[in-house]
Amino acid sequence: MPLINSIISWFNIKRLYQIDLFKKYPDNVQKEMFNKLITQAANTEWGGKYHYDDIETIKQFQARVPLQTYEEILPYVDRQRSGEQNILWPSEIKWYAKSSGTTTEKSKFIPVSPEALEECHFRGGKDVLALYTNQFPDSIVLRGKSLTLGGSHQINNYSTQSYYGDLSAILIENLPFWANFIRTPTADIALIPDFEEKVEKITKVAIKENVTNIAGVPSWNLVLLKRIMDATGNDNLLDIWPNLELFIHGGVSFAPYREQFQKLIPSPTMNYMETYNASEGFFGIQDDLSDSSMLLMLDYGVFYEFIPMDKFYDPNPPVYTIEEVETGINYALVISTNGGLWRYIIGDTIVFTSLRPHKFKFTGRTKYFINAFGEEVILENAENALMNACSHTHALIGDYTAGPVYMTEESKGSHEWLIEFEKEPDDLERFTEVLDMSLCSINSDYEAKRFKNSTLVKPTVRSIPRGTFYKWFQVKGKVGGQNKMPRLSNDRKYIDEIMQLI
Repeated sequence: MPLINSIISWFNIKRLYQIDLFKKYPDNVQKEMFNKLITQAANTEWGGKYHYDDIETIKQFQARVPLQTYEEILPYVDRQRSGEQNILWPSEIKWYAKSSGTTTEKSKFIPVSPEALEECHFRGGKDVLALYTNQFPDSIVLRGKSLTLGGSHQINNYSTQSYYGDLSAILIENLPFWANFIRTPTADIALIPDFEEKVEKITKVAIKENVTNIAGVPSWNLVLLKRIMDATGNDNLLDIWPNLELFIHGGVSFAPYREQFQKLIPSPTMNYMETYNASEGFFGIQDDLSDSSMLLMLDYGVFYEFIPMDKFYDPNPPVYTIEEVETGINYALVISTNGGLWRYIIGDTIVFTSLRPHKFKFTGRTKYFINAFGEEVILENAENALMNACSHTHALIGDYTAGPVYMTEESKGSHEWLIEFEKEPDDLERFTEVLDMSLCSINSDYEAKRFKNSTLVKPTVRSIPRGTFYKWFQVKGKVGGQNKMPRLSNDRKYIDEIMQLI
């Protein structure tokens, strides 16, 4: 084993032991985390309002503190951003991660405390490498640099008291000095707000480095990597970076992009590792590359609760803790964090694939689905059906979105899919048929609505010009970073906006 990996392995032994502990004893670890969070926040304004000082059990906490959406915590966040402290969390909070908006707000500003930075986000990054090198002890990933695209927003002053930007920009601003020795580009380039300028400068710098791993959102990284290929004229990325061995990805499903990456990096030893990190926290890591599920990280300063999606819209839905969840059920994620989010509905959904260890798959968003006719199509259904349609018609998908076609007096309802193909299907009509049949086979509600065209007729699939989604991002001012196209929508807002660009 190379010397550097031996040293890193020595530092990782204690951490890997801690991870093994929460795999075996998830209930105990989460109860300890709950007690720690409650104790730390007892003297905050929020803790005083809900009398945290005399909460002794999780059940008391659940009965006393209501579930929260961003709109409900917004007044507290606004006060904090204006300089008030000790409101949601005792530590001084001056960083706010800007993320996609809500129904009433253009953007969300998620508080990022010093504890959230160190104990959640940075720990997550370290654990990715610890778990990877534990699986591949002869890896040379740490001998080179990590290529990271960086955020689409620089750090901006909200007031003299606080700053905001993409989470990735905040992490770059707060990285220790030595991190620059293991990553590229430098912070001044990574934080350039103009995406085109940033990509151009990253290309010039990165081709001179020994890049061993890439990290980020698959869709935006593909844009960058293709630009690098065009600039160098190489046939594949291994001609530029012969030691490239790992892509750490998250943000969107990797399935539609896997084949494109495999063409860019034609190596049987190239590894792909999924993570689940968001502005609100770092939640999951694929700890076994032979298993597509991710391990729920239970000691990152986050206390988890789970609402079954079939009860999500009930007036008082059941809410379960880690010891009460089951496999195979679609849950909405609820978090209480060391950043001062309390019983916060993050808007993501997951399904557990195993318990002890608690491993899961990301299934979508609570607001990104199609249920205009009672069909309840979620992201996981869409991804699986699209993969099947691509397989049968030798197609490759770049990006897509889908939504309903409403009923009229003369017509029944249906779905409309707008797809940018990297490689067009052999037969678009056949692609549509397989997509439709696949959705019927994996979603009984969709199948029932499609039965004899009772409610839904066959979907419409439109192949749209390449670059259309990129234009949409430009119009929205959301090029780069962690921005992603909403895959499914319960209305026609995104479809109509995109069709206007064509």
